[in-house]
Amino acid sequence: MLTKLQQHITTNLPFLTNKKLLITISGGIDSVVLTNLLHKLNLNISLAHCNFKLRGKDSFKDALFVKNLSQRLNIPLFTIEFETEKYAAKHKISIQMAARDLRYNWFQKISEDQNFDYVLTAHHLDDVLETFIINLTRGTGLNGLTGIPEKNGNIVRPLLPFSRNDILIYAAKNKLTWREDKSNSSIKYVRNKIRHKVIPVLKELNPNLLNSFENTLNHLKGSQQISQEYINKIYKKLAVKKDNKLIFNIKKLQKLSNPKVYLYELLSKYGFTEFEDIEALLTAQSGKQVFSKTHQLLKDREVLILTEIKNNEMSLSYKISENTKKIKEPISLKFEKIDIPFDSKSHQNKILEEILLDDKNTISIDYDKITFPLTIRKWQKGDYFYPIGLNGKKKLSKFFKDEKLAITEKQNTWLLCSNQQIIWVIGYRLDNRFKVSKTTSTILKLKL
Repeated sequence: MLTKLQQHITTNLPFLTNKKLLITISGGIDSVVLTNLLHKLNLNISLAHCNFKLRGKDSFKDALFVKNLSQRLNIPLFTIEFETEKYAAKHKISIQMAARDLRYNWFQKISEDQNFDYVLTAHHLDDVLETFIINLTRGTGLNGLTGIPEKNGNIVRPLLPFSRNDILIYAAKNKLTWREDKSNSSIKYVRNKIRHKVIPVLKELNPNLLNSFENTLNHLKGSQQISQEYINKIYKKLAVKKDNKLIFNIKKLQKLSNPKVYLYELLSKYGFTEFEDIEALLTAQSGKQVFSKTHQLLKDREVLILTEIKNNEMSLSYKISENTKKIKEPISLKFEKIDIPFDSKSHQNKILEEILLDDKNTISIDYDKITFPLTIRKWQKGDYFYPIGLNGKKKLSKFFKDEKLAITEKQNTWLLCSNQQIIWVIGYRLDNRFKVSKTTSTILKLKL
């Protein structure tokens, strides 16, 4: 196995040579074998171990085992303890998903802090088969059927060509010790049920199951490559990138032989799963939306607009103190305070003339009519203001409609407020209540 791994790295993973590598190690047989192999190959490795504190004393025995192994092999070790159950409850996710999030976030942090080039995991061919079956039962496309990628960003899995049996034989021949995770034998988890109940039956039907699966996997990857090349060509005809948004032409999508299939290939990587709903957007009214956990797909006239969902941006607000001269977040604004001397009528007239030259991106307001701190926030349902140049108040929703703003323009609009009152629909209209008059003694000039 050592010789085969060396050949595999030389042929397929040459970028690992002479790089700083971080091995994720649980103490189980797979990660212990990976550590032993790469140590023998004299690669520059360190270890990272997570204690999820889920199995009582066994979790701490795993940590102690890994510590002793690192000392015996003289390999640097990074360790951390997580309150996994609390994290899962707080984020309303499963324990398994919580453990995954915690460990991969930590691995990336170590990589950045310690300048590791790659993070290595000990996934092998049996893991790929299990993932294939899991994805097949849940419904998937070619991406899901090609299993676990050998390289994904800085995550690399050198043992994918090897089976669990190869690893067991290597461990036995080299008299390696490891920690057994008792939870691996429990069939309450989907992966374990497939491992212990489904795959043994498949191996009875075909004793060469892994070899057959590996051949199938190679064929699927070839098909995936051809498919992706074609999708890339279609993508260039259908999509335009603008201001961190992807805009898809609906008429061109509808001309395709099977729009739903193309929409899946174009959008599944953004976390979407409800593709019947997405296909329905093609003929829906403007304003209809479909969401994934990370993205929003919006129907706006003749296009679909894909945008990333920012963390509760609609509920965010930004405070502006009295002495602020300039801000860059959430938008770029400059502030200038101007005093008007009462004994200088000409100076006053000059300033008032300049105000008349203000445009949508520049406003002047009566300083004495505002209360600090000012607030910048997104608009909300029910918001209203008193647009300068009009009599009375107007709901923002009606104002946006009259201005013929696209839905995405509405979503990207910010408000400047004083004590919950709207001073400025930024970039569009000043509120009449805060305008400068002949009795104004101090002006606050704002430039977008």
